[in-house]
Amino acid sequence: MGRLYLEYLEGRLYCCKYCGSHLATCDELVSKSFHSRNGKAYLFNTVVNTSPGPKEERMMTTGRHEVADLHCVSCLAVVGWKYVSAQDKSQKYKEGKYILERAKLVDVYEGYMGCMADAHIIDSDCEEALTA
Repeated sequence: MGRLYLEYLEGRLYCCKYCGSHLATCDELVSKSFHSRNGKAYLFNTVVNTSPGPKEERMMTTGRHEVADLHCVSCLAVVGWKYVSAQDKSQKYKEGKYILERAKLVDVYEGYMGCMADAHIIDSDCEEALTA
């Protein structure tokens, strides 16, 4: 196995609950109106430090979608999924976007490279960044 290179983000961000790897910034948050088997889920334009699993078709509440589970590259935990394609025209806006499950995230305003070290955990869920 080669050396693991992680991308570090700045500002208010979401990190992996299990290892603290940076996953997304509040600026990339599209919607907090999604749900997963584990509860709330958030839609993002882009994420970092994740690796997609194999594509598979899933029946979801909004119809059939082709998705790929997202694994944290540091600890390999499944943290969400990527929408690859949607069959319904009204769901096409999700294609190429990412879902991160809220139960698997830590919301942080960080001033240091490590998400869990010297970081201030906040509870606001980026409310001022997005009203949805």
